[in-house]
Amino acid sequence: MRAEDAPVIKGDRYKWVALSNTTLGMLMATLDASIVIIAMPAIFRGVGLDPLTPGNISYLLWMIMGYLLVTAVLVVAFGRLGDMFGRVRMYNLGFAIFSAASLALSLDPMTGSSGALWLICWRLVQAVGGAMLMANSAAILTDAFPDEQRGMALGVNQIAALGGQFLGLVLGGVLAAIDWRAVFWINVPIGVIGTIWSYRSLRETGVSRRSRMDWSGTLTFTVGLAAILAGITYGIQPYGGHTMGWSSPLVLAAILGGVALLGLFCLIEMRVTAPMFDLALFRIRTFAAGNCAALLTAMARGGLQFMLIIWLQGIWLPLHGYDYADTPLWAGIYMLPLTAGFMLAGPLSGLLSDRFGTRPFATGGLLVMALSFAGLLLLPVNFDYPVFAALILLNGIGQGVFSSPNTSSIMSSVPPARRGVASGMRATFQNSGMSLSIGIFFSLMITGLAARLPQSLAGGLQQQGVPADVATHLSQLPPVATLFAAFLGYNPLGHLLAPSGVLNTIPADHAQKLTSTTYFPELVAGPLHHGLIIVFSVATAMTLVAAIATMLRPNDPGKVRAPINEG
Repeated sequence: MRAEDAPVIKGDRYKWVALSNTTLGMLMATLDASIVIIAMPAIFRGVGLDPLTPGNISYLLWMIMGYLLVTAVLVVAFGRLGDMFGRVRMYNLGFAIFSAASLALSLDPMTGSSGALWLICWRLVQAVGGAMLMANSAAILTDAFPDEQRGMALGVNQIAALGGQFLGLVLGGVLAAIDWRAVFWINVPIGVIGTIWSYRSLRETGVSRRSRMDWSGTLTFTVGLAAILAGITYGIQPYGGHTMGWSSPLVLAAILGGVALLGLFCLIEMRVTAPMFDLALFRIRTFAAGNCAALLTAMARGGLQFMLIIWLQGIWLPLHGYDYADTPLWAGIYMLPLTAGFMLAGPLSGLLSDRFGTRPFATGGLLVMALSFAGLLLLPVNFDYPVFAALILLNGIGQGVFSSPNTSSIMSSVPPARRGVASGMRATFQNSGMSLSIGIFFSLMITGLAARLPQSLAGGLQQQGVPADVATHLSQLPPVATLFAAFLGYNPLGHLLAPSGVLNTIPADHAQKLTSTTYFPELVAGPLHHGLIIVFSVATAMTLVAAIATMLRPNDPGKVRAPINEG
């Protein structure tokens, strides 16, 4: 059934159907960006790969980054195609592709590196469907809802998207404990129901403009952004004798080449008659400021998400007696206040911003986030959980208060015929921020660890009877291995010492202490906290700059229209 042939739902009912369906789609698409993170140890065991073997780090990174990279690169193109051929049509196709890829992921027939490549490839296909959903859901809602309810609708949709990222952390732990394939199975029935529902109920209510596709702009943007994000992915991996790969010729060529292509892309977009990335929209101060704030906030949010997981799984939970195998699940559970803050503040902020304007809520939410980052800076490594929970709840509330008014202001500031491409551009900034955050914050954390971890690790191992040569060798291993061990819920010392046979030659009580749940966290607590201070300081600065950007824009963008030709 074609979208334009869908049965017409009379009265106000259609807008609520559109909100329900697009919220389900966004929840599913963003949940899948994080659900794999927690389930990664079970997935790698399921396909027979050791995630801590140096050669397998690339598989691990591409499993996480591939989905984010594809969605960041393609959302603008799919937003543009939605403007040209129908936003509902593109959205419906995205639901179907996402569901089919989820089924293929759950049926992985291979093991070893082949099994990992199967998962990575189908994750990329799944991301294509996710990009279609992300690019067009906000535009569908903007078309369906009147100005006075748009903030509430976009707020619900945006909070579902943000909440999905953190709900995935809990679901990934629960489902992986049952079967690693269940992480992908869960999407199949939801996707099938959502696809049938969207094809039967959604209809085109917006303005479509048939025009030529900007192939040169699409190609330079896609290749340029993909090169930069791929370069960042390899930049955080060891290279030669260096702890990271930022000096690798391949990484430098990818990043510099990507920047050059994006520069060429901007020149192309200023000359073509129907640009894919509508640079003219940046003349709208609200649109430009809102996307700048969204990019910085997404980077800070991504850094927060990954650093909290490492902090909880690598130090706090083991210090409190949790087995490493159980820390991924419990890390997700202990981060629930962050999700609760999203869910509580987002819809309420959307409702209030419809009445009082978006600027005070967007700016205030960012200031609350900055305050929570400053509070996290002051926490000791072995914190009291109620204080930690209060701070991440505050952070979640700040993000919820900011996100829905900011999204509403961006989408309401553009002409109706350009909402699809505007939605894609907004999603690009948000998804690129998440991808960039991994490279930036992992690099900052690894830099902090590299400065202090080798000395701490070598000294601690020798105190427990490990020979100096073995202790020195292990202390010189790339810090990224230690970081990913904590991230994946492994005990690094037991994993690293087992091949050398040292555990069988030292006194039993020393061997038991080395492999206990508390010894490794005690060793790395100081170096890791040094890295956390750097990370949260940068996140605080990012949110403050974003707050300044939102403060300088008009308060009621719903009444502002760009001085550009809508035709």
